[in-house]
Amino acid sequence: MSYEVQGVIAKGKGAPVTLETVLVPDPGPGEAVVTVQACGVCHTDLHYREGGINDDFPFLLGHEAAGVVEAVGAGVTGLEPGDYVILNWRAVCGNCRACLRGRPWYCFATHNATQKMTLADGTVLSPALGIGAFIEKTLVAAGQCTKVDPRAKPAVAGLLGCGVMAGLGAAINTGGVSRGDSVAVIGCGGVGNAAILGSQLAGAGTIIAVDVDPRKLEWARDFGATHVVNSRESDPVEAIREFTGGHGADVVIEAVGRPETYEQAFYARDLAGTVVLVGVPTPDMRLDLPLLDVFGRGGALKSSWYGDCLPSRDFPMLIDLYLQGRLNLDGFVSETIGLGDVEEAFAKMHRGEVLRSAVVL
Repeated sequence: MSYEVQGVIAKGKGAPVTLETVLVPDPGPGEAVVTVQACGVCHTDLHYREGGINDDFPFLLGHEAAGVVEAVGAGVTGLEPGDYVILNWRAVCGNCRACLRGRPWYCFATHNATQKMTLADGTVLSPALGIGAFIEKTLVAAGQCTKVDPRAKPAVAGLLGCGVMAGLGAAINTGGVSRGDSVAVIGCGGVGNAAILGSQLAGAGTIIAVDVDPRKLEWARDFGATHVVNSRESDPVEAIREFTGGHGADVVIEAVGRPETYEQAFYARDLAGTVVLVGVPTPDMRLDLPLLDVFGRGGALKSSWYGDCLPSRDFPMLIDLYLQGRLNLDGFVSETIGLGDVEEAFAKMHRGEVLRSAVVL
């Protein structure tokens, strides 16, 4: 038996997405079917549609999702129908060298569902980030489901499944932002603003937001930035130094993913400061830095993949903080839309009009 549902499909590079009938199989061993209640529209979904990830078309898009478990397969423990969950794209294996060393957030053998979802004619679909959640029901590995407090609204909770977690984790987990630190964030879209929010949560004293869009800088103030810099009008490195007593920031988070902005981050940090790259570069990009400067400045140059998060640890904690009124996740949801509105949401994202559109089913 399978479920026959509607999902958002990218059939070819650059082609507008379409709403299609999708067949979702019953969960097999270690799998779960989840009824999706909401899913954020992330820039990664647009990358898939544009062929920027790979060319395994057709794609079932969507991955920042929350919903309710419909059914579980054989051997699944700790998860049952009716559980309210956030989906993640890194079900850890528990057995690789990272997991066995107590660092499961670095798991080298993360996995997804074994079975495939298909179109009605049998065409196999590639689910975005192993999830595919612009759909009424989706099939995932049971380990991709993290139970959280059901009082959290699905449109908000789902955002922890990717972009917001990436930014929060870049500050808290990867960057190790602590009380009184100075932090600069270059790029104030959804991920960058989440890094600003995470820095505020960690107790940073000075939080500097850098972007070229005045609207995004205003959003940054709402999430806790103490200073903003429009890098079309001012040299961001000089401005960050000015706001930090001439020293540079303790932690600089690059949320754009370009060589130019990474170089700005490198020179805007204090001696022995930390640079965190969370922006996603394209395969053709290269970086040219004087090796003597890398040696002479000390500190740390880090990459943050999914905010170095462990969903079972981080999702429930962050949802609890949200329900306590201590974490402004609501601020990321610019609008709620239907499954048929994803293409227009991509256009709004490209124009910088929204932080996140959230599909609500």
